[in-house]
Amino acid sequence: MSKLFSPATYRGMTLKNRVIVAPMCQYSAQHGFANDWHLVHLGRFALGGFSLVIVEAAGVTPEGRISYGCLGLWEDAQIAPLTRIVDFLHKNGAKAGIQLAHAGRKANSPIPWRGGFNETDAEKRDLGFEAWTSVAPSAERHSASYPVPEALDEAGLARVREGFVAAAKRADAAGFDMIEVHSAHGYLLNQFLSPIANKRSDQYGGSFGNRMRFPLEVARAVRDAWPKDKPAFVRISVTDWIEGGVTVADSIAYARELKAIGYDVVHCSSSGFDGAKIPVGPLYQVPLAEAVRKGADVPTAAVGLITTAQEAEQILEKGEADLIALARQALDDPNWPLHAMRELIAGDTYGNWPLQAGYAVRNKDRALGTTR
Repeated sequence: MSKLFSPATYRGMTLKNRVIVAPMCQYSAQHGFANDWHLVHLGRFALGGFSLVIVEAAGVTPEGRISYGCLGLWEDAQIAPLTRIVDFLHKNGAKAGIQLAHAGRKANSPIPWRGGFNETDAEKRDLGFEAWTSVAPSAERHSASYPVPEALDEAGLARVREGFVAAAKRADAAGFDMIEVHSAHGYLLNQFLSPIANKRSDQYGGSFGNRMRFPLEVARAVRDAWPKDKPAFVRISVTDWIEGGVTVADSIAYARELKAIGYDVVHCSSSGFDGAKIPVGPLYQVPLAEAVRKGADVPTAAVGLITTAQEAEQILEKGEADLIALARQALDDPNWPLHAMRELIAGDTYGNWPLQAGYAVRNKDRALGTTR
């Protein structure tokens, strides 16, 4: 029996297998609204056999978006286009999740493939271009190419907390099965956690206990607002990969607190700050998921250059993580679970394809003599 294709249950959500789609920004929204691109981009993963598809980071406030092209959940009108996506995922066998996020000082970023803010006036109109002042724990810029943000005061902190809570309620109204609080990759909650970005001298800065305070306030408020029978995940950067930054031991302590609040899975990524020295390579973040899983006694999702079915199976068999999250590999092969199933499970697996495709793929393989 393949561990990768065994079910996993978190509260009222049962996943049909342990392969999930990690959130991936598409930079293709206008004024925070999902559109046909998002429907097709996300829907293909349900057709490809993933058990859970997590929608990209959705800004909980307008200024919380990474870019002007990012999704949002700061107003009720943004619910309906997301419900359309949720319904498609459900009809095609996948659970639906969404990541709730605030970019902090990394907001107002340019669209990656443009390489900078080079939009013409006509493009700005067509693309829904917007610009705003970013906010952060401290008035410290991310890097030389970013503006200096405004430091959040008490009113600003309250606005962010309330934004996360309101977005969680809208996610429930849209029909999502789970939410993921984004506390990684150098975005706002991660900025509070890391001394690289957090230079505050009040109760939210200084010691790691103080630096955890605001992220935990947000996490607690979101968990209280989210239905008790629905799971909540959190994504963290387990290490900054910078001397003097957040360590694995810090993240284990953070994960323990999140578990106590009621978070069901810790999605283990890393880094997010300028100057990080990341040892990128196959499975490079899997040891981080294992460390948090064992140190905090909490289920984890492993992510980061996991590419083969055998790698994923072994991660689960060795107890290094509970879920396998794919992002770029899913983009490269939206049918990755179906292909992995053929590799790991003996017998005819064509019945797991969509009805519109399974018979045709079987006939193709028969013609080539490659059926099992």
